[in-house]
Amino acid sequence: MSLPGVRPAPPAGSGFPQPTLRHPLRQIGDRRFDFSRQVAVMAVVNRTPDSFYDRGATFALESAVQAALAAVAAGADWVDIGGVPFSPGPELPVEEECARVLPVVQALRAASDCVISVDTFQPEVARRGIAAGATVVNDTTGLHHPELAEVVADSDATLVITHSLASPRTQYPRPHYDDVMTEVADFLLRRVDLAISLGVPEERIVIDPGHDLNKNTLQSLEITRRLGELTALGHPVLVAVSNKDFIGESINAQREERVEGSLAAMVACILAGARIVRMHNVTQSVASVRMTEAILGLRAPHHLKHNLGEFNVHD
Repeated sequence: MSLPGVRPAPPAGSGFPQPTLRHPLRQIGDRRFDFSRQVAVMAVVNRTPDSFYDRGATFALESAVQAALAAVAAGADWVDIGGVPFSPGPELPVEEECARVLPVVQALRAASDCVISVDTFQPEVARRGIAAGATVVNDTTGLHHPELAEVVADSDATLVITHSLASPRTQYPRPHYDDVMTEVADFLLRRVDLAISLGVPEERIVIDPGHDLNKNTLQSLEITRRLGELTALGHPVLVAVSNKDFIGESINAQREERVEGSLAAMVACILAGARIVRMHNVTQSVASVRMTEAILGLRAPHHLKHNLGEFNVHD
């Protein structure tokens, strides 16, 4: 829309340095994304009795399916379904993890063309999840099991590689980094190279710095401040900041009081170039993402009315 005295929208990212992605156009299942001009909202559905945030609220199958459908109805582009928390604990048999995850994947795929990811580090769970309709494997262990990359390579799925140092479900006390962002970036680049060597095309890889995963609050805050160093590497960056402990410790808030802090951290990451955000509170997150896209010039306002008519209207 051209209006008298109104300059055209600025180039995407004007005022905020934005990444130049090598493969911004992504076909993920039935959805096509242009990460040079949009941010995807990933909702979280944990079918676990002990997830850090919902404490088992979506452990029952019906509750998990309804939460996934509600997230899509609220505007989520993507739903991440997990059966095992990242936190330390006993190993869950693969059959049990599949029994938790696959029915939710199947039910959501039958009802929606949204992107579905399975949050797993187990190659067999990834294989069965893809067969059930998932189009992304979200591995929070940074390819602890390299065979997982081979599973993705044999499909059309996308792989999310996350920085973490501990073996799955084990403690990693008092993490130390000489330079946390440099070391996170180096780790992720090495794991990207590994995935490519195992057959995963570069255009089907996403990276995640792993806020709070084997990191303390000061380290997660530094990653947030310096995220532009990671987004400058040319791979789409996913951030999972929602309701995490670094937010709770930063603003002295219990987990049920971290929504505003989570949204602030999310917006900061988008301004630094993040293009996928993994969030629990979908309605608030979608609105915040769309507003941030408009500020960056990545998208036009939904409509224009204020102070454009014959009379000024003050809302």
